Amino acid sequence: MIGPGVPVETAILLNEIKETDSENRISVDYQCAMLEERHKTQECESDHLSNKIGSTKSGVGACNAERALRMVKLARQETRLRPYITDTVGEIHKALSNGKNLMVEGTQGTFLSLYHGTYTYVTSKDVTASQACADVGLGPTDVDDVMIIFKAYVTRVGEGPLEGQLDREEVLRRGWMEHGTVTGRERRAAPFDFKLAKRAVQLNGATQIALTKLDVLYPKAKGVRAYLNLPKEARDFAVSIERETNVPVTLIGTGPDEKDIIDKRHSRHASRLRPTLVSQGR
Repeated sequence: MIGPGVPVETAILLNEIKETDSENRISVDYQCAMLEERHKTQECESDHLSNKIGSTKSGVGACNAERALRMVKLARQETRLRPYITDTVGEIHKALSNGKNLMVEGTQGTFLSLYHGTYTYVTSKDVTASQACADVGLGPTDVDDVMIIFKAYVTRVGEGPLEGQLDREEVLRRGWMEHGTVTGRERRAAPFDFKLAKRAVQLNGATQIALTKLDVLYPKAKGVRAYLNLPKEARDFAVSIERETNVPVTLIGTGPDEKDIIDKRHSRHASRLRPTLVSQGR
């Protein structure tokens, strides 16, 4: 389900539906804003966004700005999306009333938030957990758990401050080099920042932490699927995150395979998980 707070580009969505064979599994809220070609043009022509801020030029910022001005076209007006248009908010609350589980996924890192991030090098809206709830029509009392996702190191694409940033050669030597999913640009990298992690936990009201790419930081952890089989230094790192943030690390990613995950939730949460909100750290 795509909630009403998410801008939608028709051509890209239809292509993704085709590629994933998800015609019968997708629904778009009738209140979604439509991202159009002119929004991309506006961002490409803006020297402030393109060169100073480092925008992806995908048009999302211009679309969000137009929505704030009450000028945007809504999904209910897009004839090509008619087969997928629905009241996703109503469907979500119907599911909750029937005791079903729900997961809401947020986007981007906390410190790209328009309100809480490293302004002006931020995205065009808030991206914390509370905003993810608002985007899909959930109230605060509808959520039982907020899972925040941290990498074992910090990355950032585009412009903006990055404390402890490593030079490119060191990033390559450590095997930390990544590329932005939209632009393909190289991501800058720095060691894990406990101060930022603690702040992100506060801003998102996190109750659990998912720690990814532990195998990149500690290669001997690659493919490990049992916590006690992790190298001691890797376990100590996870414990230090728990100690600094006062939030348990319940999921640990140890490789690219979907099964390369250590799941520590069962003893704590199996009986009470209902909606879980997933939010990115940085």
